[in-house]
Amino acid sequence: MFNSIALVGGTHGNETSGIQLIRNWQQFGLPARFDELNVSLSIANEAALAANVRFVEEDLNRQFTLAGLANESRAKEAVLAKSLNQQLGPKGNSKTDFVIDIHNTTSEMGATLIILEVDEFHTQLARYVKHHMPEANILVEDEKPYLDHGYLCTTGKKGVMIEVGGQPQGMLREDVYLLTQTMAEVILDFCMAYNNGSISTDNLPQCEAFRLGENVGFPLDENGQRTAMIHHALQDSDFKPLMPGMPVFRTFDGKDITWNSDKETYPHFINEAAYFKLDVAFATAQRIIL
Repeated sequence: MFNSIALVGGTHGNETSGIQLIRNWQQFGLPARFDELNVSLSIANEAALAANVRFVEEDLNRQFTLAGLANESRAKEAVLAKSLNQQLGPKGNSKTDFVIDIHNTTSEMGATLIILEVDEFHTQLARYVKHHMPEANILVEDEKPYLDHGYLCTTGKKGVMIEVGGQPQGMLREDVYLLTQTMAEVILDFCMAYNNGSISTDNLPQCEAFRLGENVGFPLDENGQRTAMIHHALQDSDFKPLMPGMPVFRTFDGKDITWNSDKETYPHFINEAAYFKLDVAFATAQRIIL
């Protein structure tokens, strides 16, 4: 039973779809069918929003490890994380049943639901979302226990992220906004059905999902300078199969670098702007069935 649900936007201040959705629902109210749900609406990082940047000093969405919340850092986002943890959590003993954190990506990932556990509840949620929103992608990041993640959504007893793209940082696209709104409403519809006891795993069709693998870096020279860029054949091909021998990078002297794994993978966060300075080109995933 979900007695309290938190919808959060603006964890990154230049990811505008969630911010605008929260602002609209704060002004005009949630759709009437959700009246029986207890939903709070909040913007996480107002300072980053005002500056139109991802974060002011440190990435807020990496601050919520138990160790991070216990440290004495005075960085703006570290301090903010402690305040948000008291508001939504505290993590590990939370007063909030379900935290839904809304994000944008510059990658062509469409509307993606990120879940951090594969148990009966999250399988039900994934199947429900995919059934009611067939264009959605389900990304599973269960490479570590739920409480070991540093994500804001883990301040709740349960937490997920909505990730929608592609959208340039600091601007709003109507199609991306509408995908964000649709996914948020489908998740809230699930919460209604879950509370009413009308959800059954066996009655929901199995669905495709993608389990996170690893980050793939850009090729670098001995001085740490990039020697290649994402190949045009890979660009904007998020969640599409990348087969052995297919081009991945184009070097600056015009040569192709191909995928040298002996297994297919499903790349996502391809050329994500927020990861560009970290030299992360994309993340891999394995296709699974939930």
